[in-house]
Amino acid sequence: MDIAALITWVVTALGGFYMLGTWIQRGGIRQQQSGASRLPAPVVFGHFALAAVGLVVWIVYVVADKSVLAWTSFGLLLPVALLGFVMLARWIPVRREGATAGEPAAATAPGADGTVPAERHFPLAVVLAHGVFAVVTLVLVLLTALGIGGS
Repeated sequence: MDIAALITWVVTALGGFYMLGTWIQRGGIRQQQSGASRLPAPVVFGHFALAAVGLVVWIVYVVADKSVLAWTSFGLLLPVALLGFVMLARWIPVRREGATAGEPAAATAPGADGTVPAERHFPLAVVLAHGVFAVVTLVLVLLTALGIGGS
């Protein structure tokens, strides 16, 4: 089960890295000053950093098979999930605003100040897949830490 968790974690990370790259490329950091982006940079980078550290700890766990590392990874995943839900809750209105502008032009429809929020460019499929894989990863890590399903 530890390898399954590793695989789902890597898939989740790839989707997250794609969204982070899109957010940065589309001006998410610059939009912090104007308020065009609804995703605060500390939340975005905190989510990324904690998830990356957790993944490294999980890789060490897979190699060393020390239960304290599994629990540490799970402990790191809890704030990662919380920050992920915060970003999802802040992204949904941005997605809806774009949808009311009409698809596929929603990705380019400007916000109230004329600036397109960077997160409006996230493909819905990537957001959904990232969330689903994240939940599966969290469950697999917990089950592994509990010793359910073998390691």
